[in-house]
Amino acid sequence: MHLNEKHLNDLEDEAIYVIREVASQFERPIMLYSVGKDSSALLHLASKAFAPGRIPFSLLHIDTGYKFPEMIAFRDRIKDHYDVDLKVYRNEEAIKDEAHPSKLGTLRCCGLLKTKALLDALKLYEVDAALGGARRDEEKSRAKERFFSFRDQHGQWDPKNQRPELWDSFNTLIHPGESLRVFPLSNWTELDIWLYIKRENIPIVPLYFSASRPMISKQGQLIPAVGRLGNHPDAVPVPSRYRTLGCAPCTGAVPSTARTLDDIIRETVEAQTSERVTRIIDYDGEASMEKKKREGYF
Repeated sequence: MHLNEKHLNDLEDEAIYVIREVASQFERPIMLYSVGKDSSALLHLASKAFAPGRIPFSLLHIDTGYKFPEMIAFRDRIKDHYDVDLKVYRNEEAIKDEAHPSKLGTLRCCGLLKTKALLDALKLYEVDAALGGARRDEEKSRAKERFFSFRDQHGQWDPKNQRPELWDSFNTLIHPGESLRVFPLSNWTELDIWLYIKRENIPIVPLYFSASRPMISKQGQLIPAVGRLGNHPDAVPVPSRYRTLGCAPCTGAVPSTARTLDDIIRETVEAQTSERVTRIIDYDGEASMEKKKREGYF
């Protein structure tokens, strides 16, 4: 067996073990589905974990109102592809008030459209364990996470108040009102994800592939000319793709000619920066990932 194949098999076995632990240990688990590549891999792993049966928990998508249209269309198709229940939750009050990073700043906007919406949804559905596709290699605060990450009664995270995880033994006991965030892909890398997507032929959003898209160049970032920037005079077509997907106003693209998975894998191998270098919100010191996670962000 090729070394890469064994490595992917080991990662797959580990992730499926964690997913099955969640299904067996918790009464009301749910899987966070962001529509990105990691969520796509995690959803596929869940389908394998319980095949030939259905996935025994729902997906939850937090819709900020600023997701790319291609993401929403893909989300609505994929639930039928995997025959899974999909719940969509939005902070309708904030969306009605036209919350936007240019108006509120990234910290306040993200707090309303993502963090508050997520905490409200988890409370509404009385979730005791929420599965997510975060990986430790993505960002320094995520490197502090355990597979089973403890949250208090307010859904908040204290990196110093986490439980030891020895080998494959996990402490899943919680008091009423507490919950766990669970990250089966913790030990995966961006390259692992793409190799697995190729091997398993997992559907992904077309935004990951290169196309000529209207972009605005700003401080070294390619900002998509969509939404409020739709007719920006500085927008020019650029062969580009997205390494990571989020809200359109806060997600940059990278110059790219990658039109196949092999092309993406090659670019990933050659990349000198994390995929999150294009997440504009990560550069706002006040809205750092660790601060957002402490407040309840995923």
